[in-house]
Amino acid sequence: MQEYYSDNSMMLVAVDCIIFGLKDNRLCVLLYRRGFEPCKGEWSLLGGFVNKNESVDSAARRVLTTLTGLNDVYMQQLGAFGAVNREPDRRVVSVAYYALLNVSERNTSVGSVSDNAVWVAVDSLPPLVFDHQEMIDMALAALRRDIKATPLVFELLPEMFSLTHMQTLYETIYGYPLDKRNFRKRVGTMPEVIDTGLIDKTGSRRGARLFTYRKQSPPTPENRPSHKPSTIS
Repeated sequence: MQEYYSDNSMMLVAVDCIIFGLKDNRLCVLLYRRGFEPCKGEWSLLGGFVNKNESVDSAARRVLTTLTGLNDVYMQQLGAFGAVNREPDRRVVSVAYYALLNVSERNTSVGSVSDNAVWVAVDSLPPLVFDHQEMIDMALAALRRDIKATPLVFELLPEMFSLTHMQTLYETIYGYPLDKRNFRKRVGTMPEVIDTGLIDKTGSRRGARLFTYRKQSPPTPENRPSHKPSTIS
């Protein structure tokens, strides 16, 4: 058995994090300029190697916590990227994760890992190292799929938000406009979106009603709905 392991070559295992955030009403991803070889000075996702005493999930969580200082960031594994020549110097298999960060509400410093870490809009990305563009494309497709059937969009919204703000976020992620009347009709069927009774007048004299998200309790046999919850697409 020992010979079986020793006869096979070893390789490094890494994690890469595609961290999405909404900044200036644009869907952005966190990038930084590499400060080391290979590809020093080029744009990259944030990541790191998996330590001997941790799982790949733990490694990804460590990278996110180190970067944001937060332990409750939403994170979802995308899959493994293991092309033979994906890195020029040695064989590295990377497990990619996408994460959602509320930029405005967290007000966190993203420079704890690198002073060069910046938010870049997904529709104007620079050339990236290795297969990081492929990772972002896959993460964006997963995000667009997941928000149709889950409440993930609320990970990017502040605690209180207007329906216009909510619609803008959906449109930013999807990349196309939604009909306002249909959108509000569908939101009206979502019991987890609660009208706070407050008005935000910072954008206009009339103001906009503010809503909040309240996670619903798991249904019991007595109150289990007979249909799937409404989604927005």
